[in-house]
Amino acid sequence: MKDFEVKTKIYFGEDALAHLGELKTDRVFIVADPFTVSSGLIDHITNPLKKNDISYSIFSKVVADPPVEVVIAGVKEALACKGHYIVAVGGGSAMDTSKAIRKFATQIDETYHPKLICIPTTSGTGSEVTSFAVISDTEHNTKIPLISDDMTPEEAILDEVLVKSVPKSITADTGMDVITHAMEAYVSLNGNEFSGALAAKSMEICGQFLLRSYNDNEDVHARRKVHVASCLAGLAFNSASLGLNHGMAHQLGAMFHIPHGRANAILLPYIIEYNSEISVFSRSKASYAPCVRKYCDLARILGVSNLNEVTTIRALVGYIQFLLHEMSIPLHISELNVVGEGDYMAAIEEMAEHALADRCTATNPRKPTKEEIIEIYKEIW
Repeated sequence: MKDFEVKTKIYFGEDALAHLGELKTDRVFIVADPFTVSSGLIDHITNPLKKNDISYSIFSKVVADPPVEVVIAGVKEALACKGHYIVAVGGGSAMDTSKAIRKFATQIDETYHPKLICIPTTSGTGSEVTSFAVISDTEHNTKIPLISDDMTPEEAILDEVLVKSVPKSITADTGMDVITHAMEAYVSLNGNEFSGALAAKSMEICGQFLLRSYNDNEDVHARRKVHVASCLAGLAFNSASLGLNHGMAHQLGAMFHIPHGRANAILLPYIIEYNSEISVFSRSKASYAPCVRKYCDLARILGVSNLNEVTTIRALVGYIQFLLHEMSIPLHISELNVVGEGDYMAAIEEMAEHALADRCTATNPRKPTKEEIIEIYKEIW
């Protein structure tokens, strides 16, 4: 028996942030990164609170790939504030930090039961509606995926005013994260009709609006659409989980601090080929892996369906590579200039071990071996 549940109430559309002024509380605990505070973006959050005499405390020590130490510091401040709501403002790091803060704070003080509101300022993670969070163990250069129903936010607020000024590179990275979420959820072993419908709609929106959003910051309609697509993909993978793409990307982020969306983007063409067992050298055959039909569904949604399964998979891989080229995302790790070849190759075996053990890898449509993961890491160099 399977089940599907949406636990998060979503406020979206014009002036969605006005909901903050309607909160029935006198105190909230805000979690954000330093830029959100220093840039004044936080004013969109605090102004409705001030207007309605709701006091707040801001924890602004969030960093990319949030380490355990930052979570511990946040737990201490959350318990000191005892806000009735924890409000996460930012990208995936802020939301992951907030989820972990709430989880551990309520374990320490069993009388503390704050509600969690997530407000994304990028269109990519979908974390505002999921039970997933990823925390970094800096001592061992690993990422720790946390998956627990009690980390799912009670509310999410999607307001395009927060994503209008996002730099093009962030739009590209987070946009490819949306596509990876949707694609992995669609082909996941845990996929179902509900997650499939959400993933397919997310992919359709990205196909129509991602490049528009990337090319024109002022295209508010496109920004709003991609923001919604990110949330749809989050709902999809919260039900279906993800796959090897994320399992491997987590290690690239932990080891070399490569932005998560960018790591996913570089891996995606190779993972499609690996899962489908179709490459540029493939010939047609009598039967294919079940995920091939699903990849072909997505290709049809994107308008790149071709003569048969082999040509369609090749067209889908080509479309992903086209997106990377259009949004100036490198096709290989070596082009990022973040690590030398020697250090990268020396880390591959350890990364492969961690990727194989990653909880996301468990629902990949093709069960990988350590040796196969090592080979993919070599190919993307």
